[in-house]
Amino acid sequence: MTQRPKRPAAPRNADFYGAPVGVGPRYQPPGPPRPAITAGHTRPEKPPLSKQVTTLWDYPSQHYGQTQQGSQSYEGATPSYVIWNVIQRFSEPGATVLDPFCGSGTTLDVCRDTGRTGLGFDLAPTRPDIQQADARSIPLKNATVDLVFMDPPYADNLDYSDDPRCIGKLKGDGRYQRAMKLAIDEAVRVLRNDGVLAIYVCDVFKKDRPFQPLGFDLFAAARQYLDPIDVVAVTRHNRTLEMGNFRKAADEGNFFLRGFNYLMLFRKRAPRPDQESR
Repeated sequence: MTQRPKRPAAPRNADFYGAPVGVGPRYQPPGPPRPAITAGHTRPEKPPLSKQVTTLWDYPSQHYGQTQQGSQSYEGATPSYVIWNVIQRFSEPGATVLDPFCGSGTTLDVCRDTGRTGLGFDLAPTRPDIQQADARSIPLKNATVDLVFMDPPYADNLDYSDDPRCIGKLKGDGRYQRAMKLAIDEAVRVLRNDGVLAIYVCDVFKKDRPFQPLGFDLFAAARQYLDPIDVVAVTRHNRTLEMGNFRKAADEGNFFLRGFNYLMLFRKRAPRPDQESR
């Protein structure tokens, strides 16, 4: 991914055109209201939610329905329809769903919408229903969660907090991978047998660094203890993908803008005798 300039408006988690999205009753994001759509520039209608049936997922908005899930002002938020699909496919009503990188609380809001019990942890909680904890040390007992959804930092691609423990401060040169291995180990510990881990992540490319295939790295780490279910490509609707200067730089520099995220799905198998303590 190219180095992106700081921009106060249209964060990565804006909808398809960076347009404002209605705020639900759960959470009111801070700051001034977003500017209105410019004349002649309209959003596509949001299609109804439905379970995706291929390994290529696409939805033209960050949020589904007439309200938002999580906060549109939080840069790096997960598209809520991705979480909705995972929850609908791999859990039942009443199931316990954990998000150890909870960010603005998107997973918690989707859990409320779908009748699941959501547990959210983050080093820098943004709202009262998110508890403070490091993803490498979650304060839950073994085998108490049915589904873990994680959208971790993509190495040091974004600045998430001032906490020196933040995994988002680690470069993808091995330090990030080692930290994420511990976070995945913790997810395996709290998952029940037959539970599912979903990892939503993107590779990183910056012109001053080698390409960082974070998706492959995290897949390899998770596969040590979990059985792969499938890998999905999720279309990215980052506004920079449509900006002429970014596209021109990619064309002239002979590199690619990040057009998709991985959604990697794993199931916890019964432990071997040497893993009984996990």
